[in-house]
Amino acid sequence: MKEVIAVVRMNMMNKTKAALTAAGINAFFAHEAQGRGVGFVNRKLIKGVEQGYEEAAALLGEKGNLYPKRMVTIVVDDSQVDDVIEAIITTNQTGKPGDGKIFVMPVAESVRVRTGEKGKKSIG
Repeated sequence: MKEVIAVVRMNMMNKTKAALTAAGINAFFAHEAQGRGVGFVNRKLIKGVEQGYEEAAALLGEKGNLYPKRMVTIVVDDSQVDDVIEAIITTNQTGKPGDGKIFVMPVAESVRVRTGEKGKKSIG
């Protein structure tokens, strides 16, 4: 089993849900999140802050805002990971900064609380 975590734009969430459902993924979590990628911050400003320049810190405060995002968490069988990634990329890729990120991690165990089912049975 794998956990796929995707960070996507807020306005793409409905399309992402539809794409995951079309790919056969009906169970997932969505969380409100805030963040920014490196493309949104001027590296020279960060160096200035590290060197103690107050002007750089003030400018970073203006340009270093956190942006509203959605974080989608999906636990799937290993065989479904590529389908999940493809659905997320196809739906969210605009080619512009802020399209999002996808992280894939192993899941050691999963247990359905209601029935006690474990493993693949508990995520389907």
